[in-house]
Amino acid sequence: MGATGKEKPKLYESGRRVDGRGLADLRGIKIESRVLNDADGSAYIEWGKNKILAGVYGPSECIPRHDQSLYRSVIKCRYNMAPFSGMEEHGRSGPSRRSKELSKVIKEAFESVIISENFPKTQIEIFVEVLQSDGGTRCAAVTAAAVALADAGIPMKDLISAVAVCKIDGHMAVDPGKEEDNFGESDMPIAFSPRTGEILLFQMDGLLSREELSEGISLARQASEKIRKIQVEAIAKVYQEPKEERFLVIK
Repeated sequence: MGATGKEKPKLYESGRRVDGRGLADLRGIKIESRVLNDADGSAYIEWGKNKILAGVYGPSECIPRHDQSLYRSVIKCRYNMAPFSGMEEHGRSGPSRRSKELSKVIKEAFESVIISENFPKTQIEIFVEVLQSDGGTRCAAVTAAAVALADAGIPMKDLISAVAVCKIDGHMAVDPGKEEDNFGESDMPIAFSPRTGEILLFQMDGLLSREELSEGISLARQASEKIRKIQVEAIAKVYQEPKEERFLVIK
């Protein structure tokens, strides 16, 4: 959402979206785990045209020391979009208001599932780097970070999966692409704890009726189950392959 000064394209016509998908269809998703040899845990995700790296370090000594807690590990997150990831919106380096906001909401989502009381006086750092953006980067970032945390052996109550839903031309649809994100009537990123069904991240841009909100959450739940299967497969694959250094090849 948020595009101004441009003529709105037709986003849904003859039962198909602008990219040919149905309302409940996800874009293609590929996840690889343990792609950074020097990180404690890592993951790479391609979701549509999004390309995102996540790295996890820790538990380690909390720096600065005045941040540490006597009762739990401090979770830190840094979400960053590379300047070349999408020049129209993010053509400058350094932190922005958006990156600070998303770092905060991602951190808070994982604080709900990481069993941080097992590691007092330490920190667990989550780094997310968006190499290429195509709408829905926060959900892809959460999904990749969850796999990276599992790869690092961080104990968690559940493996978070996230997906956005949107309203396009009066219809609720799952996983908006860039055009749907820019020109849609509403955008709603949601992260779930699949085991309990608890919503751990919920944001909304635009207006929805009660019925549309309920339909959107239902679509997101169904999609999150598909995403979780891909996450589990990525984690399992690491332990099925020979133990050797892994190198990330981006095609």
